Amino acid sequence: MNRKHFLSTLLTTGVGVTTLSSFTGSGLSIFPADKPEHSNPPYLQPGDVIGITCPAGYIKREDIQPAIRILESWNFRVRIGKTVGARDFTFGGTDEERRADLQQMLDDKKIKAIMCARGGYGTARIIDQLDFTHFKSHPKWVIGFSDITVLHCHISRHFGISSLHSKMCNSFPDDFSKAEPIVQDTIMSIYQALTGKKMKYSAPADSRNRLGQARGILTGGNLSIIQGMSGTDSEIETNGKILFLEETGEYLYNLDRLLGTLQRSHKLDNLAGLIIGGFNKIKPDDPGEEFGRTVYDMVMEKVKKFRYPVCFNFPVGHQKNNYALKCGAMHTLNVTRDGVTLQE
Repeated sequence: MNRKHFLSTLLTTGVGVTTLSSFTGSGLSIFPADKPEHSNPPYLQPGDVIGITCPAGYIKREDIQPAIRILESWNFRVRIGKTVGARDFTFGGTDEERRADLQQMLDDKKIKAIMCARGGYGTARIIDQLDFTHFKSHPKWVIGFSDITVLHCHISRHFGISSLHSKMCNSFPDDFSKAEPIVQDTIMSIYQALTGKKMKYSAPADSRNRLGQARGILTGGNLSIIQGMSGTDSEIETNGKILFLEETGEYLYNLDRLLGTLQRSHKLDNLAGLIIGGFNKIKPDDPGEEFGRTVYDMVMEKVKKFRYPVCFNFPVGHQKNNYALKCGAMHTLNVTRDGVTLQE
């Protein structure tokens, strides 16, 4: 897995509009008839409680202190889960400990948002044992990215409830006042999203972008995780949606395989639009085994027969410019010669 990149500007005249009707003739619809409409959990108010838990990798208790300080400075209260500081090899506790901790936070009506302390690996090991009955009746924001893509896709698929793809506790700076502006900005985007601000993002123009306008529900996350959920009860749904992808630490040939799986499983067929974020820390080819294609080449090869807009270098992924995105919320994507905007 791996992630990276950023956006900026407004729609110019002469740019085509892509909707699901371009492919089905049925107009812009977001869900098949048997799926619920999407809705946002209640936005947070001063004094609300944010729970911190580790459904995947482990983290030391001291390593979440910067996040706690910032969350409390936003006038939220923090509830630390039992898995923070727990460890079972690479995991934040055993499967049962991680399941029970997340389950308790899903069920607790006093907790209004759940921030995952870090990614790593492990959410897929517990997702099928979670009971979302109380969560459906009392939805709350689930926050994280990377391995937490499992939760974003599962919640969207089954319950039509928005969640927040964003930095986690392990990305909060020790001293916010001394952090780089981009780090401050991305951390503040979490607060803005959780408190109900209508979000807007921008990215610079790229000659390899495919121009156009799209409107649809935003979905996506880490490419490896999305591919790993194919054929499961958490499989991503993409029809009529704006899909964003990010990745980190993969070989080019494996990125091609992952993107090819999306193509072969028809996840790219009926998109409203496609956003490519950070594809970072790409591993070098072995000498004499050069792959010979870039990420741009691979993406455009997979979507060449479709007409929806495509943009590169969006600010999402395993990188400093990783902004909070509301998965499940309706967005408008504009890809123009002058730049890119994504907004609610």
